[in-house]
Amino acid sequence: PVGGLPLLDVKEAGFTATSWALKSSLDRVGAVALCIVLSPILAGIALAVRVSSPGPVLFRQKRVGRHGQEFTLLKFRTMYQGAHQQRDALLAHNDHDGVLFKIRKDPRITPIGRFLRRYSLDELPQIWNVLTGTMSLIGPRPPLQSEVDAYPADLRRRRLLVKPGMTGLWQVSGRSDLSWEETIRLDLEYVENWWVLLDAAVVWKTFRAVTSGRGAY
Repeated sequence: PVGGLPLLDVKEAGFTATSWALKSSLDRVGAVALCIVLSPILAGIALAVRVSSPGPVLFRQKRVGRHGQEFTLLKFRTMYQGAHQQRDALLAHNDHDGVLFKIRKDPRITPIGRFLRRYSLDELPQIWNVLTGTMSLIGPRPPLQSEVDAYPADLRRRRLLVKPGMTGLWQVSGRSDLSWEETIRLDLEYVENWWVLLDAAVVWKTFRAVTSGRGAY
């Protein structure tokens, strides 16, 4: 209360220098540890993708990172070659609302790709993105430029305050089964309320979400 009037102090969301340094350090250490522990699995998946269908092992795509900076996101390839050219023809079958494009039974996905997506194994090459500093282990999903262009100006500014993550609150809260509004609410909740224990909770819940395979397609 000031002068008999109730007032609210609204602060801009963001990381302090100390919290940003701490999160970046944890990202690098965690990514190195994952590389060491998961190297046999990464090699096995790469071989399976290579022999299952023609095309490269890795799928590279431009995504939007912190403060709107574009970067190249890495994934294990889960679709047949030329799948991106069929997107417009499949728009009518979109199972998601908002600006996201998701199809539960996408005909472009390979058999091994369907398995990788179900358990989010296709996302593992993004460990390299974390090591190079373009992504974080935990954070909002990395959007496409076309998705960002559809954001309201305020949402664009707030959601891109932090690096995108390999996993985040929306991934452990329902994944693709969530509505567009719910995914945005969870992303902003993370951006505006980050602390170390929140990241720890997301990591713990990620294992349960991944092994259940619910909401992944």
